[in-house]
Amino acid sequence: MSAYIALADGRVVEGRSRAPGTGRGELVFTTAYTGYEESLTDPSYAEQVLTFSYPLIGNYGVREERFESDQIQPRVAVAREFTDDVAEWLESEGIPAIDGLDTRDLVTSIREQGAMRCGVAAGPDATPEQAREQLEQCIEMSDHTEIGAQVSVDEPQQYQGSGVKVTLIDCGAKQSIIEALTARDAAVTVLPYDATPAEVADTEPDVVFVSNGPGDPANFEAAGEVVEEFVGETPIAGICLGQQVVARALGGETEKMEFGHRGLNQPVRDLETDRVVMTTQNHGYSVADPGDLAVTQVNVNDGTAEGLEGVDVDVLTRQYHPEANPGPHDSLSFFDDVIEMAENRAPAVASD
Repeated sequence: MSAYIALADGRVVEGRSRAPGTGRGELVFTTAYTGYEESLTDPSYAEQVLTFSYPLIGNYGVREERFESDQIQPRVAVAREFTDDVAEWLESEGIPAIDGLDTRDLVTSIREQGAMRCGVAAGPDATPEQAREQLEQCIEMSDHTEIGAQVSVDEPQQYQGSGVKVTLIDCGAKQSIIEALTARDAAVTVLPYDATPAEVADTEPDVVFVSNGPGDPANFEAAGEVVEEFVGETPIAGICLGQQVVARALGGETEKMEFGHRGLNQPVRDLETDRVVMTTQNHGYSVADPGDLAVTQVNVNDGTAEGLEGVDVDVLTRQYHPEANPGPHDSLSFFDDVIEMAENRAPAVASD
């Protein structure tokens, strides 16, 4: 069965349909060669067409315990070759899947021209015209103004713990972030992406934590308002989109990257220790101006901000995914630092 990808640059790429259907989204790639289950269930890939640069995806099967959410998140999945296990999983969730094409050429196009809109048609009756029709309906990522509603919880969720009380603003949180916090005995309350400052206050947090998520941080205004309300009174932490939201709320600016960082081997240098760690990343926007915060870590490849800190106001953020799912464990200590920041702050708050 044939499959077609209509690209914003005018080309139509032909491949093999492994799961039928039509779809559209921003065409991006990841260099990860393991962790395909985590990548495909990562909410940060919402409204995107995910291309795997590694040639074979699926060589260790599909196990639900590795999922980062309860569904596949990209609109379409593309690889040089999918195993039957992965193809069947994608088809069972209604996600078009395409292989049998030169993903090296596709990735090169993204690197040279940037992440781009695309349309996809796959299946026995698929045509290039159908793919072009999908492309015509595809909008830019910044125009997905309500994308948070697609990936966030609808109602508050509680995770028991006897330690620090963490209120997690769910902008598309990976399950492994919650697990990393609860593993440190934190009591985690997960609130929707559009929670108000009053709703956050009702949880009496020791730390407010803004999660990862998809799309443009400018479209997560409610989370930014929470940061503005609590900064200086309650410790603030953030990961990925969370770092961007926090920076914007504190006078900073963000910008769209050409093709983003997506993979398991992004090198990050700590400016204080000069130590380099390898990190998992998945983002298409970055902090261009940290505002009131200080840049503490940078990407070795392009110098973009990977860590921000506000010592006087107890703010700590990371652009990458320190929970190590999937990927290296070099930066797991971030969660220890967040817990310590909250513990050190709590006595002072209680005495006011």
